Amino acid sequence: MINVSDPHAPRSLIVTLYGAYGRFVPGPVPVAELIRLLAAVGVDAPSVRSSVSRLKRRGLLLPARTERGAAGYELSPQAEQLLADGDRRIYAATPAEDEGWVLAVFSVPESERQKRHVLRSRLAGLGFGTAAPGVWIAPARLYEETRHTLQRLGLDGYVDFFRGEHLGYTPTAEAVARWWDLAAIAKEHEAFLDRHEPVLHAWQQRPDTPPEDAYRDYLLALDSWRHLPYTDPGLPARLLPADWPGVRSVAVFQALHERLRDVGAEFAGVPGSDALQG
Repeated sequence: MINVSDPHAPRSLIVTLYGAYGRFVPGPVPVAELIRLLAAVGVDAPSVRSSVSRLKRRGLLLPARTERGAAGYELSPQAEQLLADGDRRIYAATPAEDEGWVLAVFSVPESERQKRHVLRSRLAGLGFGTAAPGVWIAPARLYEETRHTLQRLGLDGYVDFFRGEHLGYTPTAEAVARWWDLAAIAKEHEAFLDRHEPVLHAWQQRPDTPPEDAYRDYLLALDSWRHLPYTDPGLPARLLPADWPGVRSVAVFQALHERLRDVGAEFAGVPGSDALQG
């Protein structure tokens, strides 16, 4: 995931825009077009320009010229990889299968303890739980994305990965409740539902789908949603509480995605919904 702080911050919305639509537009996205598209979700031009500059400094956006010579920005290869990794989580429509676990075990010398902090924060940001000091655990399907992330950061030399299953003594559902803060994750799902379930209900009452309205509501929903599959790594349903709100939040996002994404592409200037992925 490209982590850029709070949902609906200008930088977050710019990343969401590129993930949803910008990367499917031929060539770089002109600055004027970025300003138009962000204005539709309440971001003013100075905020767009300053946020783009920060993303450029981080190596996520590259300055480029359009065919007509206008100034614009395109994604860096690093950002393309991050978005591709994120797609597999963000647009997953089916409950996670119980495919086993990946363990990340790391050892960092005391002289490089800052890297220990970075490793912990990155693993947590990828959805890993803590099984024991220096031992982090996640569903096995997260291995490839984690490997890409640690290689990109030059941290792969400190980590060993293992794959396996949990054999006890504690029942796995009880262990999972120790490894992750399920109450905090549930609150994140509930916050998403509070914000976007009424939006879905409103759309379900509408016979029409105007492109600008669809674009605005989809971009805001995606900007909220794309952080959640990292907070909640998609644990097997049998290990979660029976009333887990993640089931409902997945359904709400998927319904908004199906209703709004392709229609919103018209406002975003994407040439044909068949160009979209996810």
